[in-house]
Amino acid sequence: MEKWFIKNKVADYKKIAKDFKISEFLSKLLVNRDITDYNLIDSFISSSLDRLHDPSLMKDLLKGADIIRDKIINKRKIRIVGDYDVDGVISIYLLYTSIKKCGGNVDYVIPSRINDGYGINNEIVREAEKDGIDTIITCDNGIAAIEQIKLAKELGLTVIVTDHHDLPFVVDEAGEKKYLSTEADAVINPKQKDCNYPFKGLCGAAVVFKLIQELYLIFELPLESTYCLMEYTAIATICDVVDLIDENRIIVKKGLELLNNTENIGLKALIKETGIEDKEIGVYHIGFIIGPSINASGRLDSALKALELLLSNDLDHANLLAKELRELNEERKQMTIDGVEKIINIIENSEIKKDKILVIYEPEIHESIAGIIAGRIKEKYNRPTIILTQGKDGVKGSGRSIEEYNMFEEISECKNLLLKFGGHPMAAGLSLEETNISQFRKKLNENTSLTDDDLISRIYIDMQLPLEYISFKLIDELKLLEPFGKGNNKPIFGEKNLKINRGFVLGANKNVLKLILENENRKIIEGIFFGDIMAFENRVNEIYGNGELDKIYKGIGNNIKLDILFYPSVNEYNGNTNLQVTIQNYRINK
Repeated sequence: MEKWFIKNKVADYKKIAKDFKISEFLSKLLVNRDITDYNLIDSFISSSLDRLHDPSLMKDLLKGADIIRDKIINKRKIRIVGDYDVDGVISIYLLYTSIKKCGGNVDYVIPSRINDGYGINNEIVREAEKDGIDTIITCDNGIAAIEQIKLAKELGLTVIVTDHHDLPFVVDEAGEKKYLSTEADAVINPKQKDCNYPFKGLCGAAVVFKLIQELYLIFELPLESTYCLMEYTAIATICDVVDLIDENRIIVKKGLELLNNTENIGLKALIKETGIEDKEIGVYHIGFIIGPSINASGRLDSALKALELLLSNDLDHANLLAKELRELNEERKQMTIDGVEKIINIIENSEIKKDKILVIYEPEIHESIAGIIAGRIKEKYNRPTIILTQGKDGVKGSGRSIEEYNMFEEISECKNLLLKFGGHPMAAGLSLEETNISQFRKKLNENTSLTDDDLISRIYIDMQLPLEYISFKLIDELKLLEPFGKGNNKPIFGEKNLKINRGFVLGANKNVLKLILENENRKIIEGIFFGDIMAFENRVNEIYGNGELDKIYKGIGNNIKLDILFYPSVNEYNGNTNLQVTIQNYRINK
């Protein structure tokens, strides 16, 4: 069940169109994405490197850079502590290679997802002190490591935190949030309340990128030489699913240009191994092919393999590592399919199905894919979902949320039941005692303000777009909005009461439905649907009967009327080019 809504954002899009010399059509799409601030619009349309913000505006960035400079000059041993996901691996790669370039004595560690869990821990701190490390720099973690950083300071270590996650807090007796602070020597995170950096939505690698820009200035390296790092920062930005606006949009646009001509031996090997070397690499290829392959090493083996791939200077070794990553990702895919099926079976055959927040404990699920499975279940049921499993040191879990539910804040209210917790509004990771699972589930559901209406899936349409308005020029205009992603979703258009003149099932696996559509103004266009064809046929039969479905495939006049949500595109086949629409959702009218 889902509801369709046409966006009706309030703004003077006609004035925006005039001021920025763009069409009202494009202006309306920007307004629909809440891109109405003129500085934001300017950076969105131009997306040039001179729109990047001054790194020095970020709290403690200059301080952190000065500390690193002194450590490099005085030959102190620096250790980077990262994370095992794409953002963490890329962050380490950027900082490690850049500090080396500045002459630093630096190494790195990545916690094991299974043995260590997320972020810096006491063992890593003690090991650093034992190894004679002078300074620890965290990447994509550390903001919530209050006790671990306290230990590091007690042992005489210098600590610099680079992170982008939400700040940890406790709620006092008066119900007020009290944000926790760390004893680190410098904390570089734009989400700090007293940080004046104008954009808060950077991923961990982008925060590191800004720090590197300042380091290069200190060591009198050309600022322009940092721009080549954007191909890596773009991978992290896309895979960490941050909003593709402001600096993130600039980083991704420039990064994709660089990535399509990458000189990195490891990336080239991975691109070839995954079968996309002859394609123009875009957000999809990073988000669904390159990123998951990098992530797979941290899930099922060691994230050090992915980092080793990026650092590789040997083609044969890079090819071997790329093959391992691809195979690990294939294994991860099958494990995910099996896990999703198992969780759905639990939900459908238990009282859990009645809950607004789904908390499911399945000890046999590999803890590294709990978050992926939580995301799939969340999509299926449109409810905040937390998947718990048996980890090495007890029950661990990952959660994924819906827009109406701030998972970070809601779970924070249950901190007394947890051993460890971190995250942001749309995702979280946690651990707890098995005996607390039932109470945790109960408390989350009792305290939630989610309504039944909140749990109905909503699709927001940019505008109704009559078929006759679709043209090559309009499609060229839409390309100006690319790259699409979170915060800049691909536009969705709608059209009502379409006739189906004929239908075809295509593809080697018979998984593509082509419909010849006609609107009330007699405009005809091809529509392509890649969804569940059987469900479409069953719905037609349910409403109109088998006879009308037969008429569709025979091209005989029928009575079926269809509403569709779509994105216009160009179909090029056998030298012919024509307009078409890619159907994303449909409603068959009774």
